[in-house]
Amino acid sequence: MKKIFDSWNVMYKKPFGAIKKGEPCEFRIRLPKDVVPDFPPVLVLFRNGFKERFLQMNLESEDSANNVYQTTFIAKYAGVHYYYFSYTLNGTRNYIKKTACHESSINFGDLYQLTVYDESFETPEFLKGGIMYQIFPDRFYKSGRVHENIPYGRVMRDNWEDTPYYRPDENGHVWNNDYFGGDLEGIREKLPYLKELGVTCIYLNPIFESHENHRYNTADYRKVDPLLGTNEDFKALCAEAKEFGISIILDGVFSHTGADSVYFNKFNRYDSLGAYNSKNSEFYPWYTFYEYPDKYEAWWGIDTLPNVRENNKEYTEYICGDGGVLDYWIEMGAAGYRLDVADELPDEFLDKLNKCVKKHGKEKLIIGEVWEDASNKESYGIKRRYLLGHQLDSVMNYPFRSAIMNYVKGGSPYDFRNSVMTIVENYPKPSVDVLMNSISTHDIERAINVLGGESCEGKSKDWMSGRMLTAEEYELGRNRMKVAMALQYFLPGVPCIYYGDEAGQQGYKDPFNRRCYQWGKEDQELLSFHKEAICIHKDNPVLTYGSTCFLSLEHQLLSYGRFDEENQIVVVVNNSREEREVNIPVWKASVPPFCTMERLMLTLENGFSTNDAVYGVRNGILYLKLPPVCSMILKTL
Repeated sequence: MKKIFDSWNVMYKKPFGAIKKGEPCEFRIRLPKDVVPDFPPVLVLFRNGFKERFLQMNLESEDSANNVYQTTFIAKYAGVHYYYFSYTLNGTRNYIKKTACHESSINFGDLYQLTVYDESFETPEFLKGGIMYQIFPDRFYKSGRVHENIPYGRVMRDNWEDTPYYRPDENGHVWNNDYFGGDLEGIREKLPYLKELGVTCIYLNPIFESHENHRYNTADYRKVDPLLGTNEDFKALCAEAKEFGISIILDGVFSHTGADSVYFNKFNRYDSLGAYNSKNSEFYPWYTFYEYPDKYEAWWGIDTLPNVRENNKEYTEYICGDGGVLDYWIEMGAAGYRLDVADELPDEFLDKLNKCVKKHGKEKLIIGEVWEDASNKESYGIKRRYLLGHQLDSVMNYPFRSAIMNYVKGGSPYDFRNSVMTIVENYPKPSVDVLMNSISTHDIERAINVLGGESCEGKSKDWMSGRMLTAEEYELGRNRMKVAMALQYFLPGVPCIYYGDEAGQQGYKDPFNRRCYQWGKEDQELLSFHKEAICIHKDNPVLTYGSTCFLSLEHQLLSYGRFDEENQIVVVVNNSREEREVNIPVWKASVPPFCTMERLMLTLENGFSTNDAVYGVRNGILYLKLPPVCSMILKTL
């Protein structure tokens, strides 16, 4: 029996996924022949806050068991639309809604989502097909250069391998004031390493002057932190990186500043008249005070991070105006921005930020930190429009990260597929092509700890600080990391490496995930694997622009294809502890049914040789015999 409707299948909805405003979208449903509606079925669509729109469906064709009804929708407005189908049978209205993520059911289920984005929406080509590399500047590499005018109150750490300070003082405050001395010159010196690895874009955690080592408490938006170097050092870094084919994007922290800053000046570090010092300060309107001066709105209630009023005219002009902060750093060489806590930035501010950044050219990048599905995210009671055009190019892709980690740790391949395909369906294709796909970041535990070690949930910072993986845990983590990376590198979007992950860096939650890079102690096996995966990713454009289709799902085993009209790459993962045999129909579009395949990559647990993974092709079917905990990447010839 054929399905009634399947939003992932172009036989039912064409094109797949999000559509451009003004682009025709065809819908088809199949009703059994014994279901004869009182009058033709309808497609019902609406946007949030708008009335439903009814589109009559016409009988298009029939087969021995079903009647096929069709209609075409052309969206006049960008926005997230929702839809379902309806028909009346013997006077009773029936509904066709969504179940199992994309298929249909009668009279129960959820609404389908249709994202409609602006027809002019484009995303930067420079990032597509590339590799991102995230650097926490204080912990990547120390050049040894002596820096001047270092602000007071900093503790300089002598031993690069020490654990960052994490214990609170007698008042329960963690000052984050210890520094290891990584700097911009150190990053510049390591550009050849990053080039050899295959990196095309560096994402820097904050570099502006701040008085905690994470630098998310900005003290001066127009000044590089003196411990990292100077503004001219940043300009020189961007210029030399460009010669290596590497772009650099900055972390933009625009929802709050530091209390210890030029703007707020709570501790009187600066000669400026800060908002805390006087209501006559030019910066006073940036902030919200409940009882002046000590009670004010702060980010998550942390009093060292006073929130700003982003839509305050003076603040917006300072950041987004001509000659403002955004302009300044782009003119110094920045290729764009990653926006910290993007869901706390109002739409009006994001609109102006986009306009400012994009006036420098459509190749300038805006990536947002959004942890959920960014297409239908609501924050502060407002449906956000991040990915509809004129705001973000794309987002940090935490849903993919969750899907990868859960599956590799033994989760369901069906859950993995559903998580991946929901994002691919809901996001505009231009955004999908530049998704920032990480499995570790500065905000979460490193992947190797999650995959190989004991969970840190509910554990103390003292436990995390001294906890290193045993040899057995590390081996398990490394083997699982290879499977995770095989997924990370061959899903839609841009792989992003958190510094040190490629070398086996360990670390539980902040600040232990921010330890210094272990230069000279790299895991060469993992490093080689990264380089191999990166080469495959960069050498096969189908991984940049191609569509995604899951081919086979069984208990702990999955396969999917990335394909265009002429090429296909197949990813197969056996995540079970047993040898598995599987037959996979692989050919899509115009790929001929009698092709051969080349194996591009194979990951195996210790104890198995490459001869243990056997594959062959007959009549468009891929026959595989896979050892336990194995991933294989194949390409049509």
